[in-house]
Amino acid sequence: MKRFTFKDIKFKDRNEPRGGKQAILNYGKYNISIVRDRYSYGGKDGLYEIGTFLHDTMVELPGITEGDTVKGWLSEDDVTGILLKMVTISGIDVPKQVASS
Repeated sequence: MKRFTFKDIKFKDRNEPRGGKQAILNYGKYNISIVRDRYSYGGKDGLYEIGTFLHDTMVELPGITEGDTVKGWLSEDDVTGILLKMVTISGIDVPKQVASS
């Protein structure tokens, strides 16, 4: 099976005032929000920020968000690495892509 990577993510454009783009990936009980906009950590530099959720509550995921519920300044390769960690945590190889907020 082909590994799910950054290039497989289907981002949706976000409306103003934030602008940018976002994708939400569902790994069973976990959701990962991946965003790049003018207010996200690293967004002004073309980098990405992720937020991790357990059901609908933001949570820290050790090894992913490292003491917080978000992690920023991520390259496309960094995001792919996090997706691989989510496979290990969830047992789900290909996440469901859900509508962004």
